[in-house]
Amino acid sequence: MSTASSSPQSVPPLYLSAMLRDAVVDVDGRTIGTLADVIVRLHPDRYPSLTGLVMRVGSNTVFVSMDDITAIETNRISLGTAKLDLRPFERRDGEVLLKQAVLGHRLIDVDRAVLVRAYDVVITSEPDGWVATGLDVHRRGWLRRSHHEQHPVRDWKSFEALIGHEASIHVRSGFRRFRGLRPAQIADIIESASTKERDDLLEHLHHNPDLEADVFEELEDNHQTQVLKARTTVEIADVLSRMRTDDAVDAILDLPQDRRRPVVDALPELKRADVLRLMRYQDGSAGGLMGVEYLAVDQECTISEVLQIVREATSQQPEALTTIYSIDADKHLVGTLSLVSAIQAKPSALLREVSDLEPVHGDPRDDIIDIANLMADYNLLSLPILNDDNQIIGVITVDDALEAVIPDDWRKRERHHHSTAQGNNEP
Repeated sequence: MSTASSSPQSVPPLYLSAMLRDAVVDVDGRTIGTLADVIVRLHPDRYPSLTGLVMRVGSNTVFVSMDDITAIETNRISLGTAKLDLRPFERRDGEVLLKQAVLGHRLIDVDRAVLVRAYDVVITSEPDGWVATGLDVHRRGWLRRSHHEQHPVRDWKSFEALIGHEASIHVRSGFRRFRGLRPAQIADIIESASTKERDDLLEHLHHNPDLEADVFEELEDNHQTQVLKARTTVEIADVLSRMRTDDAVDAILDLPQDRRRPVVDALPELKRADVLRLMRYQDGSAGGLMGVEYLAVDQECTISEVLQIVREATSQQPEALTTIYSIDADKHLVGTLSLVSAIQAKPSALLREVSDLEPVHGDPRDDIIDIANLMADYNLLSLPILNDDNQIIGVITVDDALEAVIPDDWRKRERHHHSTAQGNNEP
């Protein structure tokens, strides 16, 4: 007989789908009910531990503590008592019903950055008790049961479960692995999620405002608008204030007409000024595509001083720091220098001495196709946009140029995921 306290070597792992409806017998060996669900307690850094079972007795369900269980084996769960607590089961903070909340539900496959469905849960005996250690995310056929040996189960810790009830949030892993994905990967997951799943994911992102803003920048326009429309004016302004100004402008213009002005008015003063400046330009032009984050430094600064300015520019997007723009006393653009060239230059050299004194630039009225071709011709990571006085009013980065010219149907192509994980995972 397999006991709850047996060593893991002596007890083979069990599968939740096979355990459901197993007989529960009392200390005298009489069947008193069937297994309806398994209760686990979530831990931030360990496997979920079984704390009890939900047993069906007639038309009722009752709680059975793991302390009262003497053995869990195939087709049979044995109790060491004939007494049952017949009070209605109430889930406590940090507890999850595996069948109700996990089996058949979707989770985040962090290794592949996609949503998959849990078709089975592996339950294993360890010295300190039973724990949920693995998941089978392989799609089953219509007419046959799943053969786990044909597609090995994967570690529970490779996934983030989308468990929606608030009581479990503070004891989950904190979605650390999910938040460790790239913003574009998180955006892809959100775009493929249901409304309920999306809301749960956004709730976790809300605790990391900077990451939340980065993810919003990566969302496709229709998904971004859908999410923002459900938020209050203050909440929208809070997210947009952390986004790049050009992306914030795009998000505002995608809002219903009656919501745009209140959102703009709710932005911080400096952000609002930048947004209003960019909103003057037509969509599809260089002015409508450019951002206002760039690094312009006096040409008389030494390279040592320039690099110190770069180090201190922690609030700027990294792509805004790939090129250093050299300006004169009247803020006219007089040269450009790549960050790599700056690092390789002598620290004592003046910026004007090592800069390219014939910088390529664009006009805010230029067409975005012309801008993309110009950047391709000169292999530019960023392109300064100048006004009639030869002053920088914005910069177009290569990622924005690419996004603007890639056809919509190309963006919607299915992405190919490459993974070393075993098994065939199905979303």
